[in-house]
Amino acid sequence: MSAAFIRRVPIVAGNWKMHYGPSDAHDFATAILGGLTSIPMVERVLCPPAVSLTAVHAVIAGSGVRLGAQNMYFEPRGAYTGEIAPTMLQGLCDYVILGHSERRGYFGETDELVNRKTLAAFAYGLTPIVCVGERLEDRDANLTERVITEQVRGSLANLPPERVAELVVAYEPIWAIGTGRAATAQDAADVVAIIRALLAELYGADAAQAVRVQYGGSVTAANIAEFAALPDIDGALVGGASLKPEFIEIVRRTAEAKGLG
Repeated sequence: MSAAFIRRVPIVAGNWKMHYGPSDAHDFATAILGGLTSIPMVERVLCPPAVSLTAVHAVIAGSGVRLGAQNMYFEPRGAYTGEIAPTMLQGLCDYVILGHSERRGYFGETDELVNRKTLAAFAYGLTPIVCVGERLEDRDANLTERVITEQVRGSLANLPPERVAELVVAYEPIWAIGTGRAATAQDAADVVAIIRALLAELYGADAAQAVRVQYGGSVTAANIAEFAALPDIDGALVGGASLKPEFIEIVRRTAEAKGLG
């Protein structure tokens, strides 16, 4: 299929981070499920903590809302205390977030490690949402393109060519999260253009156009439309706002911005 005719389904994922144990996760998923199921034109993904995956799965099974894990290790089994294997997520989750800025920043995850996890996700039937993004000091030093290039090349190397189109990339401008400096739609568009150009170099133009790219930087119902309205941004990876009913409105406004609402 020609790149010009590829149609990407918008995707909005809620990263609950270290919030909502099994009981609270079950209750919150139940509370928002009706609103989410009313917007089927957008792919909706809930990413609770690992201990709550089963509880949320029980709520959303058969609804069309998808389940994602927040992280995993690349080995299928073994003596890796505290880690979660891809084999444990098979049949339970559809997606897994990898290389989130908090994993890279707080836990020292490298591009090489993220790449091994990404390859493992594909090998075990999971769709990776791979996060890339520059820090405030990178932005101020005009290193954005260099940092994004290194992360994309390192984290997304050697992917199975037949699976690349399934990939989701989340652009997180770390400099715009909790710093008081807001990212504009143009800021996001400039970096997403870099990401797609790199994917085209690695895997060809058609694959680059098929990959869905999310924006992930302090997303709210108030600002999602300006990002989702851009043709190269396919939705959002939502943090704090995904812990509230506001998440439904974010999904709804994404659909409207894409002309689907």
